[in-house]
Amino acid sequence: MSERKVLNKYYPPDFDPSKIPRVRQSKNRQFTVRLMAPFNMKCKTCGEYIYKGKKFNARKEDVENENYLGIRIYRFYIKCTRCLSEISFKTDPQSTDYVVEAGATRNFMALKLAEEQAVREMEAEKEEERTNPMKLLENRTKASRGEIEMVETLEELKELNKRKVVVNFDDMLHRYDEERQSEAALAAAAEIEDEQLIKSVFGERTGDGTIVKRLVDDGGSSSDEDKRPKKQAKMLTIKATDLLAAPLNNAPKNKKLNPLVKIKTALIKPNSAAASTSSSTTTSTAPTSSTAPSAPAPIVKPSLGGLSLLGSYSDSSSHSDSDN
Repeated sequence: MSERKVLNKYYPPDFDPSKIPRVRQSKNRQFTVRLMAPFNMKCKTCGEYIYKGKKFNARKEDVENENYLGIRIYRFYIKCTRCLSEISFKTDPQSTDYVVEAGATRNFMALKLAEEQAVREMEAEKEEERTNPMKLLENRTKASRGEIEMVETLEELKELNKRKVVVNFDDMLHRYDEERQSEAALAAAAEIEDEQLIKSVFGERTGDGTIVKRLVDDGGSSSDEDKRPKKQAKMLTIKATDLLAAPLNNAPKNKKLNPLVKIKTALIKPNSAAASTSSSTTTSTAPTSSTAPSAPAPIVKPSLGGLSLLGSYSDSSSHSDSDN
């Protein structure tokens, strides 16, 4: 039994292909091909809609005496799926499309019509520019203005891109970290200064939470005492009129001794009573040597009015007579 699909055919040794007779075929011979409907169409006989992509067994033939730049044009014949009427269409290499010839009308050609309308308008504008120079000038002005706007927009976009390129986020974050560290260091230094000030004023805080303040030691060395500021003694200013206005009987009670003046008692004689009373009330300044005599210090007494002046004058005269 022979094979169903024969791949190799047997040629006898005495086979001569030139002896095979050639059959002459007509030039406009039709072929049966399988194709799909290239567009949506409507049958003119029955009104059946044939949608794009529906498959048909079509007859194909060459269109005589028609070509486009040496490209052949083919014609196809199909039958309506409802009434079996014949529909024919051919190729259009110029617009890369198909053209219905007979038996049907094409539907949904809005896109194609819009493209054709745009082409016609463009051709009309070109023709108008050729005939009307003012229109040509106006169109050139519009075109130049549009180019300027496009250049400005392009420059703005370039500037924006440069800004984005110039920004280095790593450097920016590094600087931010440095600023934050410097601020933290300044804050820590300020806190340390505040703590030292608080310790110097209130004392030092121990581990258990109590505050201990150091006191100045009173029993320090002589050098500490020397460093302390000394209080200056107040000097009494005595007027000349106070000597006459001061009474003698109230002298021991109201007199305030100068701390810088010493009372002299070594040179007073015990024989005279007046001298003893006067020595208890007289004062002298610090002597430069141990043997030098000192003058009696003036007595400061409060003023008691005119009568006291007369009494003090009489007392002074009696004392002067007794001394003589």
